[in-house]
Amino acid sequence: MTHHATPPEQMTHWLEVAVRAARAAGAVHLAHLGRVKGVRAKSSFADLVTEVDGEAERVIRAEIAADFPDHAVLGEEEGARGEPGRYRWVVDPLDGTVNYAHGYPVFCSSVALEQDGERVVGAVYDPTRGELFTATRGGGAFLNGEPLRVSGVPTLDTPALLATGFPYDTSGERNLVYVARVLRLGVPLRRPGAAALDLCNVACGRMDGYWELGVQPWDVAAGSLILEEAGGRVSDQSGLTTPYGPMIVATNGALHPELLHLLRDEE
Repeated sequence: MTHHATPPEQMTHWLEVAVRAARAAGAVHLAHLGRVKGVRAKSSFADLVTEVDGEAERVIRAEIAADFPDHAVLGEEEGARGEPGRYRWVVDPLDGTVNYAHGYPVFCSSVALEQDGERVVGAVYDPTRGELFTATRGGGAFLNGEPLRVSGVPTLDTPALLATGFPYDTSGERNLVYVARVLRLGVPLRRPGAAALDLCNVACGRMDGYWELGVQPWDVAAGSLILEEAGGRVSDQSGLTTPYGPMIVATNGALHPELLHLLRDEE
């Protein structure tokens, strides 16, 4: 890994661009928020969401290109662009799309930079709360400039507060077996509907753990780095340290073995 050789001013520059891009997308969200009220037809509903997603991704890409025109960008709307090289930005212009379309205020923009395949910078911006979560690899995690730490909740029955998510298609039923196990233990469970914010909520101690099946890299690239830098742990279902597995499991660290045990697939 080469991130140790990255000069601090370079890391700062990357983070400044990530923040600028995330805030620009948030401004797009707020500019269009509420326009969907009264729109019930499926096609126009989808059109509005696509319009905001698309515009938010355009402003993110423009901010990145202004400083780093040669960097590759992977985004939810437009896919991968640019030559694969040492640097790849992984962006979600609007995480929590369905929430957004209903005016339910749990949505955000998410901007991360990978250097040689490793997440080095992350910014998640929640425009309705004015909350900016940031992290740099080895540099800690912050909420509006204040250092973040995960909770100290030691066990699931403390009780911990957990979050999960379901995909928009019918494959969400696969998660019900895990949900049932958690509920049987009497552990409170939430489903806010924006993966990047779920990770940030664990990072700042509002939640103690989160898992979800089938998330995409742009959903979790920034949030997972923010959580790790806040002292938490991110893995796949088997415990391998990656945010990009078929299931993401994210905790304050202390709960990780217990939650992994609960989320195992029965033999």
